[in-house]
Amino acid sequence: MQALVYLFIALGSAALGAAAYFGLGFTPAEALLLSLIALSAGALVMERRLRLRAERRLERGIEDLSRLLATDAQAGSVLGRRINALSELNPGQRLEAVEADISVLGTVIRQVAEAVAEIEDKAGEAPASASAERFGSDSKRSQTLSPEPAEEEVEPIIPTEMVRQAIAENRLVFHIQPIARLPQRRPAGYDLVPRLLLEDDDLAEPGDFLPRRGGDDVVQRVEGNALSEAVAIARRARTGGQTITVNVPLSGSTLRDSAAVEQLIAVLDANRAIATNLVFLIGEADFQNLSQTARQALQAIQRRGSGFSLGATTSLRLNFADLSELGVRSVRVNAGRLINSPQSYTDFHLSDIASYVGRFDITLLATGVSDERQIVELLDNEILLVQGNHIAPAGPVRPDLLLEPARTVAPMALAQGQRRHAEV
Repeated sequence: MQALVYLFIALGSAALGAAAYFGLGFTPAEALLLSLIALSAGALVMERRLRLRAERRLERGIEDLSRLLATDAQAGSVLGRRINALSELNPGQRLEAVEADISVLGTVIRQVAEAVAEIEDKAGEAPASASAERFGSDSKRSQTLSPEPAEEEVEPIIPTEMVRQAIAENRLVFHIQPIARLPQRRPAGYDLVPRLLLEDDDLAEPGDFLPRRGGDDVVQRVEGNALSEAVAIARRARTGGQTITVNVPLSGSTLRDSAAVEQLIAVLDANRAIATNLVFLIGEADFQNLSQTARQALQAIQRRGSGFSLGATTSLRLNFADLSELGVRSVRVNAGRLINSPQSYTDFHLSDIASYVGRFDITLLATGVSDERQIVELLDNEILLVQGNHIAPAGPVRPDLLLEPARTVAPMALAQGQRRHAEV
């Protein structure tokens, strides 16, 4: 197209020169010069128009490209947001949770199927004398329906007054029993065990002198002294370059008393640096009652960084989400009972208990371990925290970690009490 335009310009210039030569009387040189001038002017005008057209086309191309780049940038930002959203989903953890739920569901379905099959077998094999048993004598029915008498709680053998006198004479000592982590059996924490040094240099266990009913002042003094000893042990261990977790006994006698709770909170406030290393050991019955009446006290302790360990549990059919919210870090179960009759604790399979409880950031702790067979069983079922005399019995603390190093136990009492290798 451009060649045709240039051809027309050339023909027009030649025609203009010919007209000037023949019609206007120009000389051949003047006519030729006029043709060249016309040709140059036409070519210049044509080139300018072509350049303007190219510039406009280039501008339109740049505008289109900028729009495309803006669209790509917007699409990139949307893709980035979607990638961030996908990265925050943490599918691995969700898949683990789903797998755990599926495993637990499969176990429950299997147990339900076994129970239904057992019920059907019993229904099919029921003897014809069932009707006679159903309509038996009133005395037999009353015997069957009457609940079994509750087992009476054993009272301590040492009177409360004698315990008060022993505490006043500074004969209350504290030993520690380690909690081991399998399979290396390295210490994961220590229980602070109060013991009473008797006049014959013998040691009384907590169950022998701590009152069950009444005697709240004695229990509060014991637990207050235990907290002071735990703070001293944790602080001095931290000064020596070690970080240890100390489990301190705590009961409703202290948590139901406002003055005792205020003193406990004051101690935690004054020792914020080691508050996370203090775990309060509370019995299941006390904790269940206190979670309703003294929930604010439990939450105040949790806000200071300390946690709780639920001891003497009779069942794992608990609200673990609520326990985790209140700061429970571990739940203690009896190793022998858990291995021999896990159905008394929970409806789950033994291999699923630890993973289910771990979903709530709570650890199962098996206590009372008595032999290697139990350790193997617990390790196979992923229960890694253990405690018991077979692991290490309770023993004295190093004197440099005690609150009062001068208050030690006579060698004869130690020989009668526990083995030496439990020392920190």
